[in-house]
Amino acid sequence: MHRILIIEDDPAISKGLSIALQEASYQVENADNGIQGFEKAQTGQFDLIILDLMLPGKSGQDICRELRQAGNQTPIIMLTSKKEEIDKVLGLELGADDYVTKPFGLHELLARIKAVLRRAQLKPTEEKTAVLRFGSFEIDFEKMMASKNGKPIKLTAREFELLRFFADHPNEVVTRDQLLDQVWGYDSFPTTRTIDTFVLNLRKKIEDDPSDPKHLLTVHKMGYRFVP
Repeated sequence: MHRILIIEDDPAISKGLSIALQEASYQVENADNGIQGFEKAQTGQFDLIILDLMLPGKSGQDICRELRQAGNQTPIIMLTSKKEEIDKVLGLELGADDYVTKPFGLHELLARIKAVLRRAQLKPTEEKTAVLRFGSFEIDFEKMMASKNGKPIKLTAREFELLRFFADHPNEVVTRDQLLDQVWGYDSFPTTRTIDTFVLNLRKKIEDDPSDPKHLLTVHKMGYRFVP
């Protein structure tokens, strides 16, 4: 399920959007000012951000600019009541993926959300982590070698793939469905229990105390977060 952050200070618009997106099977979180919205957006836990241009505390333009400067590439759809073409161009130049002018139809916005999410999935993968180091653990993905406290440890090919995915998404909440789709492919394993089993085995190999993990953390009802 895609997670969408709505940063909008108008309660009526925010509530209406939330209801419509939830009915469309999206998971929604809200922020009613620019400062709170920017803090939530920085977590990288969202698949898309719906961002109002005029916000108290911090403008939508500043939020978009600062997120992109920090390397956050979460897709952004900007909302604004302004109709001037220059505002649209500026928003897109700052790194927004799309732009919708108020008032807008929900069907139009939902169609744009689907299009932006689809384009995001088609973007080429960024350069992947070659060597991962955290705690007493080190893994070289190119050589397929791993060690803990300087001693070699054995990982299966699937465990290498799973760690590679976590390494490429540090400090992000990764859902079980994401892992099934990106690491296994849905055709291979029908249930998310497979993920839990592999994570449990990985903890035994990489954590100093698997019962109290410091790196591969469970996020209740959501999935996992990898903390290097």
